[in-house]
Amino acid sequence: MGECSDAQVIARSLVDGAAFATIFDRHAGVVFRFLVRRVGRDPADEMLGETFRIAFERRSTYDTSRPNARPWLYGIATNLLARHRRTEARRLKATALLAMAHATADTDGVEDAIDAVNRWPRVVDAVAALPDGERDVLMLYAWEELPYEEIAAALDIPIGTVRSRLNRARHRLQEVRS
Repeated sequence: MGECSDAQVIARSLVDGAAFATIFDRHAGVVFRFLVRRVGRDPADEMLGETFRIAFERRSTYDTSRPNARPWLYGIATNLLARHRRTEARRLKATALLAMAHATADTDGVEDAIDAVNRWPRVVDAVAALPDGERDVLMLYAWEELPYEEIAAALDIPIGTVRSRLNRARHRLQEVRS
């Protein structure tokens, strides 16, 4: 007798919740890699647990005509990523407002203050729209003032990748300056 399909395991887990561990064992690795590529290791750890918690809670709604649960799990993870990005965008906007308040407090000229107020929302939107890797590199470089070597170590990427991502982010943000 062959291995049970994911659908069969999920159906069995409705009676024996511990059976759902098989779904975790089968798919946690690929879902985790997907999440790490999108948000990095630490947020991915949290999101992986959340993905499987939600899947477990919603297992009674799983379409058992689908033998493989991987697409379902990717869907849950993608929704969590979207929520994470919305939260990050709100945090970026709040940080931008604080920076804008600081910039206008330090600005002697009214024209400079008005220009800063008008540009900040566009800058925040442009930064939020950057691809994940470019935004991560830019934030570590511009906000945390890390050198390229430390950014490479922090993100576990080659230094050349840091340079190229930062360069691409700069080019994308040049449009906001005009």
